[in-house]
Amino acid sequence: MKQKQPARVGRRLAAIVATDVAGYSRLMGLDEVGTARTLREHRKVTDALVAKHGGRLVKSTGDGVLLEFPSVVDAVECAVAVQAVMAKRNNGVPETRRMLFRIGINLGDILIEGDDILGDGVNVAARLEGMAEPGGICISSSAYEQVRDKVPVDFTDLGEQLLKNIARPIRAYAVGGNANADRAVPLSTSSPRLSIVVLPFANIGGDPEQDYFVDGVTESLTTDLSRISGSFVIAHNTALTFKGKPVDVKKLGRELNVRYVLEGSLQRGGNRLRVNVQLIDAETGNHLWAERFDKPVADLFEMQDEIVSRLANTLNTQLVAAEARRAERSLHPDAMDLYFRGMACIHRGLTNEYMAKAQNFFERAVALDPGNIEALVGAAGATLNQGATFVGDDRAARLAAAEGSLIKALSTAPEHPLAHMYLGAVQIFTNRATQGIYECERALALDRNLANAHAWIGVAKLYMGRGQETEAHIREALRLSPRDTFAFRWMMWVGQSKFWFSADAEAVGWFRKGIEANRNFAIAHFLFGATLAWLGSLDEARAVVQAGLALDPSFTVRRFRAGAPSDNPAFLAARERAYQGMRMAGVPEG
Repeated sequence: MKQKQPARVGRRLAAIVATDVAGYSRLMGLDEVGTARTLREHRKVTDALVAKHGGRLVKSTGDGVLLEFPSVVDAVECAVAVQAVMAKRNNGVPETRRMLFRIGINLGDILIEGDDILGDGVNVAARLEGMAEPGGICISSSAYEQVRDKVPVDFTDLGEQLLKNIARPIRAYAVGGNANADRAVPLSTSSPRLSIVVLPFANIGGDPEQDYFVDGVTESLTTDLSRISGSFVIAHNTALTFKGKPVDVKKLGRELNVRYVLEGSLQRGGNRLRVNVQLIDAETGNHLWAERFDKPVADLFEMQDEIVSRLANTLNTQLVAAEARRAERSLHPDAMDLYFRGMACIHRGLTNEYMAKAQNFFERAVALDPGNIEALVGAAGATLNQGATFVGDDRAARLAAAEGSLIKALSTAPEHPLAHMYLGAVQIFTNRATQGIYECERALALDRNLANAHAWIGVAKLYMGRGQETEAHIREALRLSPRDTFAFRWMMWVGQSKFWFSADAEAVGWFRKGIEANRNFAIAHFLFGATLAWLGSLDEARAVVQAGLALDPSFTVRRFRAGAPSDNPAFLAARERAYQGMRMAGVPEG
């Protein structure tokens, strides 16, 4: 008797398209009913496009769909059309509420099982969808070879990719903007800038009595990071759902549509507390920054505030640096790209070179977007610093220009903490220290972590003839942000306050620490040299001044005298001592 042969498995070559909604869980958390309704409305439009291009809906999985096309050209054209119509439908929708599709396309052999399709060809499409940016399309090399000269879009080679559960590497391509102007499609909408989720910190040791403290740090840090201008921070209640669970950072970033993930731990041992934190790029999984610090256990609420302030201040700088690195890779930077690059220059140091570069980036940003408050405030800050550091003889004009820009910014954004602080600094440097203190206190009321505002209040006290109060304000700034990018300047101000009262040995210690923190701040060298000269260390004083002149060859005693920021008699008398010390140390008279 002839043995019955097993049924032949059905196969065919097809273009497989996998799609899902980026950040769907986050959107559902914000508005479950509204998100479901919006997705249904979008689907009516996209389903019509699929039918128009000859596609077939294989199955739907909540926010995702699997499609099959007989032609890969039709599949890619359909995907481009879908992203184009979605870009139009998202126009005017707040960035955090936009529904963005990710699309993966593969040309491969599939298994037929009723109306379903299976096999590696399907799996590759699903993995490529996971690689696509929100609003973007990612295709395999097999699909690319069929469409490269037939669909008028640009492609970016992403190289060979190791995809989960796929045995061989797959070469992938991102689909870019359309080559035809009338069919251009913005396909590369990514996660919002400065978008971050603060995962619940781990309680190492498991002491249940410490849980409330650990959760308090996480919640407070989430709140304080949301004060960073332009930031998008996932709500603490959403982040809590991941407590105690293993997390795939890249998957989490896609689900929540964020660029960065912050994770950390707290461990108590005896009378000390250790804090570990890591900032991670959610798109690549790379660690961008890590920090560990230990503190003696004191008042837990004070400790919580200090931990949060330190982290918030450092993260502000780190996030700006990360965004600036992204912006450097952009071929067509927008206003915010240029703003972040300008801020990164300021954080590198208050040199003529960096200030000029920062000013250029900010001015380009304002030219692109005249209503960009961040760029306007950034430009004013760069101008202020150029005036405050005596880099030219036009100090008064620079400070006046900065004040005008800040008043303009505050007329539009009256609650902008950095604008208030910069305005206070301008007033402090133009003989209005009392008004300057008020503006800095206003800035701190809006952002309690603005350590720089404490420091400016300290220098205001110096100019008011109350230099004995300066150190306390600077120490508060250092407590909140001990590794601040501007700490070198704060230390110089304490050095000045000590020198003003002839405590030269103490002044030397502060000047030396400030210069060790940043050797590129010219004015600190001149003040340090003056102090050393009064102590009789003339050789070292002259060497220090020469280092300052190498940074700012045009600096003179005359320029420093002309820029006196106060007419307070006690201040002016002490400043005469600085002029004489500078002359002894070799600063040109001018």
